[in-house]
Amino acid sequence: MTVRAIRLFGDPVLRAVASPVEQIDDGVRALVQDLLDTVELPGRAGVAAPQIGVGVRAFSYNIDGDIGYILNPELVEVSGEPQPTGEGCLSVPGLWHDTPRYPHAKVVGIDLDGNEVVLEGDGLLAQALQHETDHLDGMVYLQRLDPETRRVAMRQVRESDWF
Repeated sequence: MTVRAIRLFGDPVLRAVASPVEQIDDGVRALVQDLLDTVELPGRAGVAAPQIGVGVRAFSYNIDGDIGYILNPELVEVSGEPQPTGEGCLSVPGLWHDTPRYPHAKVVGIDLDGNEVVLEGDGLLAQALQHETDHLDGMVYLQRLDPETRRVAMRQVRESDWF
């Protein structure tokens, strides 16, 4: 059981596109357990593998007590009009900004046995699915902000005690 440290904004692993999981082995099984252990802490809705320093396509989620993971997730569907949704990120501690997110999202991937996994939902789950797949594509939510809000957010990052 290992809760892994979260990489912070500015770490190059957060800017890189994550590689697909090619083979499910003991290393991938250990990664999934670390992702699950790390997301179980209070206040965490999701943790992507790059956030714990591993550049592969995997994330864990913790939505209303439902905890799970997905390997090689692909965002295959979003619907509705994007709405400004209050959002933060473990990799950008202390900041919270309205981020445009679709109200419904669906991802498809696999589990540790290679079986298809479909995660689909509205509200916080939809937001988490979009947020975590963004991480796997080398994107932090700050990049989705409108230009003025992003300028404010980047100033807050530069002035933060962790940056």
